[in-house]
Amino acid sequence: MLVGARLTGAWCFRHRHPHCAKAKLTFSSKVLHSIDDEYDGDFLPWLERKAGVEISSVLSIGKSAYGRSLFASEKLRTGDCILKVPYAAQLTPDNLHPKIKSLLGDEISNVAKLAIVILFEQKMGKDSEWAPYISRLPQLEEMHNTALECFPEVFDHIKLKDFMHAYALVESRAWRSTKGESLIPFADFLNHDGLSEAVVLHDEDKQLSEVIADRDFAPKEEVWITYGKFSNSTLLLDFGFSLPYNSHDEVQIQIKVPDHDPLLEVKLEVLQSHCLPRARDVNGFKSSNDSFTIKEVRSARGRGKGLPQSLRAFARVLCCTSPQELCDLATEAAQNDGRLARRPFRNSRQEILAHQILLSHIIQLTKEYSASIESLEPVTSPSICKRLAFRKQMARDLLIGELRILKSASAWLENYCATLA
Repeated sequence: MLVGARLTGAWCFRHRHPHCAKAKLTFSSKVLHSIDDEYDGDFLPWLERKAGVEISSVLSIGKSAYGRSLFASEKLRTGDCILKVPYAAQLTPDNLHPKIKSLLGDEISNVAKLAIVILFEQKMGKDSEWAPYISRLPQLEEMHNTALECFPEVFDHIKLKDFMHAYALVESRAWRSTKGESLIPFADFLNHDGLSEAVVLHDEDKQLSEVIADRDFAPKEEVWITYGKFSNSTLLLDFGFSLPYNSHDEVQIQIKVPDHDPLLEVKLEVLQSHCLPRARDVNGFKSSNDSFTIKEVRSARGRGKGLPQSLRAFARVLCCTSPQELCDLATEAAQNDGRLARRPFRNSRQEILAHQILLSHIIQLTKEYSASIESLEPVTSPSICKRLAFRKQMARDLLIGELRILKSASAWLENYCATLA
């Protein structure tokens, strides 16, 4: 049994219709608001006819405060299989029309191919065998993933806006498995809960995808899964929503050797010779050598887990005032595991100075974040349209979450310096 993964990568335009805005403590809608029999009541029967098997007898499509969602139609228990969708009832690049497939080269990604499948089925309209599913995909104006507006024009013969829309639909709703990328009807109505452990599983032997309940659900309670351990920056950029409290939030900061540093060239040479491999973030972008990702430091008195050792090492290099000090750091690295400046300075004053450099940088960032939050117009203002209000709230969630990370790092650095003084 393989775990299906939501797509993540550079230029990935993921969107989930604004279904999901969940705090650390679940505040999901407990009551099924309504089922639109005319619009949704015939969807599951259609899908089951297409699949030739039962998809689910325990879930119903309904509308919560977050849009179309799936609800328990009876009591569900932990470990229950709540849905099964055969591969034959999923949209993949294999669904490309043969004539179109012959025109596409190997350089076209599976995501792009699946986007073209959507465009072709949309053009078919009601004549498409996938019409009941295609018609329920979010419209372009309903999408909030922030990368959507900067997608490059790839195909001259397809309108950019239409391709952007189809591409975003694939990147926001498709799952990756051994078959590549696939859109899984009905399963993609499930919303994200950062605390859930339920995922889409792929059974290669049975040729189907399924979801197992990770906890009990009462009748008419919304059922959730997890899309992955993503920060708000990823959720906002890729899926088009944010969480009021996200335990996976992180902040990427830039710090470099000042241009006026008299040892600039020497420090850059030392750093380059001990360069760490460039990391990739969850979106697939490379991080530069002076870019570091901070996660929440849970305890100001702990070991500082959340502050990367590479960042603290960089600060130790920054505070060196002579070539000999830099040489000593390089020698120490060579005598140990090869990593530069990973051990505290023996001179406590120098160790404090290194961490005060970081503290000063982070304090400045907290001020900038606080100013940005204050500058955002309250989302309750009657002058803000619903769409803009939703995006402003996402921005606030992002900034407030990252500010929390920065403050936790600041508190730890202050405590660390105090213990050494």
